[in-house]
Amino acid sequence: MDLGLAGKAVIVTGGASNIGRAISLTFAKEGANLAIAELDEAQGKKVAKQADALGAGGRTIVIKTDVTKLGEVEAMVKKTLDEFGKVDVLVNVVGWDNLMPFTDTTPEFWDKIIALNYRSDLNCIKTILPHMIERKGGNIVSISSDAGRVGEFREAVYSGCKAGVIALSKAVAREVGRHGIRLNVVCPGMTIPTSAEEVSEYSMFKLEGKFIADVGFPPEAKEKMAKSYALRRLGTAQDIANGVIFLASDMASFITGQTLSVSGGYSMM
Repeated sequence: MDLGLAGKAVIVTGGASNIGRAISLTFAKEGANLAIAELDEAQGKKVAKQADALGAGGRTIVIKTDVTKLGEVEAMVKKTLDEFGKVDVLVNVVGWDNLMPFTDTTPEFWDKIIALNYRSDLNCIKTILPHMIERKGGNIVSISSDAGRVGEFREAVYSGCKAGVIALSKAVAREVGRHGIRLNVVCPGMTIPTSAEEVSEYSMFKLEGKFIADVGFPPEAKEKMAKSYALRRLGTAQDIANGVIFLASDMASFITGQTLSVSGGYSMM
């Protein structure tokens, strides 16, 4: 089935790690031209090589970017426009958390969580919208979380930020729909990478350069978590990528301001 993504120019922030990596490679399979905006440039280049090896006809570039800094986002978007001449799709993936009770958090922790999970989206959406308005079309998909829909234990600040991403996307969708621009949100559940090759050095699944997913989430813990999902399994990065690709495709051309949980029924809204 042709999803209408071949030749489209796509930016994926955090596009070399876990969910972002799967999204990047799935767009590449569809023949899209891809800009991976990634703080871990080495990991970005690995994923770009994998994307180009798919041979689907698109090109992939890597732009080292700290999306919490507006100036770097502006430079990243400019470079993408210089390379591809347009941006059809923006996917905001960057996010991070460290689970703990709210009473144990500090203002410094709040600042980091807010910057990575909310301000990063503000920077990217604000920067790309003038271009999309001028072209009278565009598509923005932001990764939130079911934590932003239900509130999650030991993720209070993160939950608040992810709820903000949902409300932000709805509000902006109302403002720019008349320009042919769509904004939607995908909410994953727990999505644990299977190997260190799938994550960047800045991933929440790495600590001091060591892959900690296996330590933090041994098989028995994963089995216990899976029981809280209606489908009795945890999601994969590819599950999330499939939802993003759908919302970015022509098949979803009449869908905007919506929030799609791709979480095996964890939150049935």
